[in-house]
Amino acid sequence: MLYRIAQFLLRMIYTLIFRLEAKGLHHIPNEGPVILASNHISNFDPPTIGVKVPRKVHFMAKEELFKVPVLGPLIRAVGAFPVKRGGVSKDAIKSAITLVKSGEVMGIFPEGSRSNVGAAKKGAAMIAIRSGAVIVPVAIVGNYKPFRKTLVIYGEPIDLTAIIEESSPEMLEQVTDAVMNRIRELAVQHHI
Repeated sequence: MLYRIAQFLLRMIYTLIFRLEAKGLHHIPNEGPVILASNHISNFDPPTIGVKVPRKVHFMAKEELFKVPVLGPLIRAVGAFPVKRGGVSKDAIKSAITLVKSGEVMGIFPEGSRSNVGAAKKGAAMIAIRSGAVIVPVAIVGNYKPFRKTLVIYGEPIDLTAIIEESSPEMLEQVTDAVMNRIRELAVQHHI
């Protein structure tokens, strides 16, 4: 219930202030495990990729945020879970795999930190492969200037079967590259 209230309020704020427009929502499956893999340009990004999605979207958030009074319990209540920065958190990866395997939607930023579609980490690929999740590439286009359009584009799910068939040490890198290439393509196609 708290998630839906927060989503409704943020949807109104983002639509009014950032003129947020979503395209391709139909690409997100109505059920089953899904990873929304997005570029990361601002702290505003997590709500951006989740406010218009009909399903609840869960996110990893840096552990320090959960220690902030009021904010910590609030972000936990809306589906966030902690991740340690500066290295791979095995607990966070296990939590993500368990969450997604149970049929939930998780938003993730393969770049880890904010950039303009730069180098990506392999966590999203690992979670998708181990959970059997569908990866939907997401591109955020715009710069969150008040009263200027910001777009969030949900692309067609990426078919991992061709990549996963050939189990190799490079598999995670190949999946990560495929995801990041698709995010870049969406961003370029919808540049505003």
